[in-house]
Amino acid sequence: MRAVLRAVTGGVARAARRFAEPVSGLGWAVAVATGVLGGVGWRLGWIELTVIAAGLAAALLSAGLLTIGRSIYSVELELSDSRVTVGQRAVGRLAVQNTSRRRLLPAQIELPVGRGAANFSLPSLGPGATHEEVFAIPTTRRAVVAVGPVRSVRGDPLGLLCRRVRWSEAVDLFVHPELVSLAGAASGVIRDLEGQATRTLSDSDMSFHALRDYVAGDDRRHIHWKTSARIGTLMVRQFEDTRRTHTAIALSTSPDDYASADEFELAVAAVASIGVQALRDERDLTVLAGAGALRVSAPPRFLDDCSGLEAGPDGRGYAALPQWVSRQASDASVAILVTGSVPTSDQLRASAVHLPVGVRTLVLACRAGAPVEVASRGRLTLAQIGLLMDLPRVLRRAVAG
Repeated sequence: MRAVLRAVTGGVARAARRFAEPVSGLGWAVAVATGVLGGVGWRLGWIELTVIAAGLAAALLSAGLLTIGRSIYSVELELSDSRVTVGQRAVGRLAVQNTSRRRLLPAQIELPVGRGAANFSLPSLGPGATHEEVFAIPTTRRAVVAVGPVRSVRGDPLGLLCRRVRWSEAVDLFVHPELVSLAGAASGVIRDLEGQATRTLSDSDMSFHALRDYVAGDDRRHIHWKTSARIGTLMVRQFEDTRRTHTAIALSTSPDDYASADEFELAVAAVASIGVQALRDERDLTVLAGAGALRVSAPPRFLDDCSGLEAGPDGRGYAALPQWVSRQASDASVAILVTGSVPTSDQLRASAVHLPVGVRTLVLACRAGAPVEVASRGRLTLAQIGLLMDLPRVLRRAVAG
């Protein structure tokens, strides 16, 4: 009897080493119970324990036999759209084809979706036969959802042993944040026609500043002849440098700046809405959030990066955003800093002084459910929104000063 138990447990161990993740928690418990009861029953001569151990060993052996066998599938996993907005339903299709020359036994198909998994029963398939499943993925929250890889699962009804075989790669589903249209509302904040004048003076540009005395080497094309003839001294035009609007957006990803997860989602949606409008207007844009700059080559890629933003202990808080913008977008003419409701107005105003002189700054605090507030002082505007639909009104009031 001892030799039989040793052979059975040895076979089960060899099967466990052969297949990836073959033994469940229940399977390990049964295997341990088999060894303990068989050893105690043999040593003490208790036939009852030995019989129980033999029964458990037979169950393990049967489970191992059910995992043996080779199935050959061709699996196709596709999504109707890899990019959806929060609240939209994503639909996918799973097709499994038997590419072998023999009929395959029924099996279980496992499809991981994010942190969960969906299970489909695969019927017996003849040679060349195909089974299709259509599934829907709820998108209640902004995220990057990994769909797949598709795995076939073979095992015993008790769930002692199983074998999982991977048949496809994972597909990413990007759940974009909700957007609000800012057409017209952002005029004057992220839009320009001929550039914005700066305080840097030059001898040649588009924005006239003043007249000054002629100095040897000045371009004669800039001499103002009427004034020179009137006062008897050569005078030349002096200009202010102009530059195209370069909008820099920085998002706080520190959980300490937000009173709730809803505030962070509101902040991400505000950043996404402003960034998409700037890209549609073909304006220079830099968006800083999370680990670094987001891709701004096209709205879909920008929104893909927004989908993966998370607040974490390593995220930059509101106080670090101005210095970050100064380093990464030193030529920015407009800076929009987005944070939560925890920092006070005085703290936000004090942190904004670290931005370069002359940069028009909007500090946007997101407080879920709060009324709109806008306060401007010089080139700095502090604003608060409680709903995403408040953003256009805030931008219009920020422009009006």
